[in-house]
Amino acid sequence: MRLAVSQVKQRHAVISLGGGKKSIEKLKEKGKMSPRERIEYLIDKYSVFIELGAFAGYEMYPEYGGCPAGGTVAGIGYVCGRQCMIVANDNTVKAGAWFPITGKKNLRMQEIAMENHLPVIYIVDSAGVFLPMQDEIFPDKEHFGRIFRNNAQMSAMGITQIAAVMGSCVAGGAYLPIMSDETLMVEGNGSIFLAGPYLVKAAIGEDIDIQTLGGAKTHTEISGIADYKFDTEQECLQQVRRIMDKIGEQPRAGFDRIKAVAPQKDPKEIYGLVTVDNSKTYDIVEIIERIVDNSEFDQFKEDYGKTIVCGYARIEGWAVGIVANQRKIVKSGKGEMQMGGVIYNDSADKAARFIMNCNQKKIPLVFLQDVTGFMVGSRSEHSGIIKDGAKLVNAVANSVVPKITIVIGNSYGAGNYAMCGKAYDPRFIYAWPNARIAVMGGDQAAKTLLQIQVASLKAKGQEIDPEKEKAMLKEITDRYTAQTTAYYAAARLWVDEIIDPVETRRVISEGINAANHAPIVKEFKTGVFQV
Repeated sequence: MRLAVSQVKQRHAVISLGGGKKSIEKLKEKGKMSPRERIEYLIDKYSVFIELGAFAGYEMYPEYGGCPAGGTVAGIGYVCGRQCMIVANDNTVKAGAWFPITGKKNLRMQEIAMENHLPVIYIVDSAGVFLPMQDEIFPDKEHFGRIFRNNAQMSAMGITQIAAVMGSCVAGGAYLPIMSDETLMVEGNGSIFLAGPYLVKAAIGEDIDIQTLGGAKTHTEISGIADYKFDTEQECLQQVRRIMDKIGEQPRAGFDRIKAVAPQKDPKEIYGLVTVDNSKTYDIVEIIERIVDNSEFDQFKEDYGKTIVCGYARIEGWAVGIVANQRKIVKSGKGEMQMGGVIYNDSADKAARFIMNCNQKKIPLVFLQDVTGFMVGSRSEHSGIIKDGAKLVNAVANSVVPKITIVIGNSYGAGNYAMCGKAYDPRFIYAWPNARIAVMGGDQAAKTLLQIQVASLKAKGQEIDPEKEKAMLKEITDRYTAQTTAYYAAARLWVDEIIDPVETRRVISEGINAANHAPIVKEFKTGVFQV
């Protein structure tokens, strides 16, 4: 596990270079900072910054040279003591152009800001839509234009948005800073226009340079579009801090928090409890006791539905309700041996009841996923596993308290849904390096796909000898396995970030702190389900 964590950090270090060292050097020549330097300068010194979507686009778009971090650096940080969402274009990646994954990442960051009522700071330096892929980023509901719809909705919600324009802001992208509450520009580098000089020349025959067309002087003195202009990026970011410093307090959700206490059991021992191939069984309570304050965990219905563990604890002082899959071999009341990671009828029933309790008490929920799915077979079907599973899914779907999900192992099939996967709107969802997300386990999926493929070939009259069948199985297994890794999931934003298991406490705490900015306005209702 330590090696897996080290590999995450090494890959992140490469991603942090964006378009590469030469591209960063070119920025310096223009008096510009890299996006990560801008964020570091902006946030409070010695404060926490939780980067999100660092692996967005990982190993995607090889035909275009890749898109590190989705061409955008983003995350949650503190500016003048106020927690906020920061989104910075990376001009070193195709001039900050928007790939499809860029749009998806930016929309996810706005979604987080909207759900948690966090102020947003946009650091703008982008050439607009990446034209070779415009059909995959421009016209659809979840594409580029949704950004500006969200700008408008956040403004109506009273969520502060500040745009610092430090480079190009072209075409449709020009609406983003203008739909923000306040717009700042850096003279000489910042520019805002619907059409650049080349397009203006082609469209109406006018010859004009970038700064005269849409520079800081033009927009602060003539058009009135921008509110401030500065000679340097540092001055611009200092003004952002001064604006943030004066934002008034908003109503809070009121989640319970007391003084934090470190776990009695060393969190680093998690490295030895979980294996990177997810093959080893372990007691999930041992994991929980290395995450929660003072290693204190009060189990709910401890002796019932043992393949899901539920209970109350505190994380960095915050009261939480934890729902976690049990991976050790446990014994049911009927004396049967059950393999952990599978959700049984009684486990689903228990978890649904616990989730309702947490909603009743206004306690945020933490899901620790290591699930292979619901139990199958005649006994489970006759016992109504689908009914009990639906009850759990119903409770998760209708929960109004914040949900934070950590994928600490497998996340297969309907178990992904029942344990609050991405489709069930967790406020934040993280993965450990060993996480596996798929419709079913690799071995089962590969053998199923092999049977289908072999049957199809035999129907066409082809002979399949054992060696060929073995080679086909390996090819299918390798392909399927590659599509289930934490990196594959993070590249497509199925999870917000891959984290070091030791950082689990910190990201959960920051997530609840963010969620505490948004009062709960919906009433918890489960609707109709079979009891």
